[in-house]
Amino acid sequence: MPPKLDRAQVVDAALRLLDETGLEGLTLRRIATALDVKAPALYWHFANKQALLDEMATEMLRRMYSGPVEPPASWQEAVTGTCRVLRAGLLGYRDGAKVFSGTRLTDYGHAEGQHVMLAAFTRAGFELADAVLAFTTAYAFTIGFVIEEQAVHPLPGERAPGYDPEQRAAAIAPEHGLAAAAGQDLFGGFDQRFERGVAIVVAGVESLLGRSTPAAP
Repeated sequence: MPPKLDRAQVVDAALRLLDETGLEGLTLRRIATALDVKAPALYWHFANKQALLDEMATEMLRRMYSGPVEPPASWQEAVTGTCRVLRAGLLGYRDGAKVFSGTRLTDYGHAEGQHVMLAAFTRAGFELADAVLAFTTAYAFTIGFVIEEQAVHPLPGERAPGYDPEQRAAAIAPEHGLAAAAGQDLFGGFDQRFERGVAIVVAGVESLLGRSTPAAP
């Protein structure tokens, strides 16, 4: 066993292996094999798979936001930019959104970026609770969208079985024509659909919470 095996090595190996195995096939035993150690060696660092997933998600977030945090010009820009960065980061790993969903971050390195985003809202006149509701709604949309996107395309250029629009349309009864025709939109055009979805979230926040422009200084 390498004498200096640490948490960072384990997490890096797990993220590399994720593209090969997917989340379901990722086990501590497989990670140990990739590191050429015995599985019990990993339990010094992670009590179970969930603890490892928590650290993997945290490392993914570190890699997404590795540079300085620049204050956005508006809360709309903050939401849109954050959602874009999050989606791009999650798409960098097979099952990236599933790994990220429901995990507990293991440090507070994200606090600076979160503060900057919330400040963009509060400068525009939002109450903090409304600001949190707005950005967590956009966050939840992004995570859910990418989970569905990666079900169709586990990796760029790869289409999973069962997501062919033409086969789906042929299998649906003629009287359900709208459902048959929806396959092209359900299983394709993800870039455009994502941008429109984020725009819908932003428009909804503007409509329901009434803050379309920054407050006057």
